[in-house]
Amino acid sequence: MNSKQEERKLRAKKILTYLKKTYPEPKTELAYKTPVQLTAAVMLSAQSTDKRVNQVTETLWKKYKTVNDFADADLATFTKEISSITFYRNKAKAIIGMAQRVRSEYGGTIPKTETELVTLPGIAYKSAHVIMGELYNIYEGIPTDTHVRRFALRFDLTDSKDLTKISKDLEALIPKGDWKYVNNGLVLYGRYLCKALPHDCDGHPLTKIWPPAAERWPKSK
Repeated sequence: MNSKQEERKLRAKKILTYLKKTYPEPKTELAYKTPVQLTAAVMLSAQSTDKRVNQVTETLWKKYKTVNDFADADLATFTKEISSITFYRNKAKAIIGMAQRVRSEYGGTIPKTETELVTLPGIAYKSAHVIMGELYNIYEGIPTDTHVRRFALRFDLTDSKDLTKISKDLEALIPKGDWKYVNNGLVLYGRYLCKALPHDCDGHPLTKIWPPAAERWPKSK
């Protein structure tokens, strides 16, 4: 291991220590009561906020509760019902398609593995691992969303801007038993404490761990 990788590993360990202590119970803020609702909510949340998704699903989940509810949904109606969400047309098709495939291929049960989940419309690496962790407490990877990407770059834990490559870089730095804390912790830290727009964050807990982060503000793309 080269010295840069060793430094990153040590830095990641310190960041992880804070995240485990501060956010000890990984739990999504997306509202749901059934596994398929969670899966649909994760799909809706892509390039949107959990808060916005929850506003939409507050009434939507009274109508759509089971795999059959989603699989048998009328596309035009469902599209209109989620029209305040970004990319709603594509998401409507993907969510109905996901439910139909879960019903036909997986007996109506949301799969537990990345290999199976990514065969569903609208589910890629990040979404698959969020779903596995939330529904089954299985953490076989680190999902990278905008928050995780931002902090991985700000704290110089990766040289990549590709979400899946960032996940792989973080997985190489952090012991597998601790993967469950990374996405959840950084999402909550970024959502409520250290937001994306440049600001004075010298006093923030993670910036104190590695002060150069205060001057690093990666672009969103």
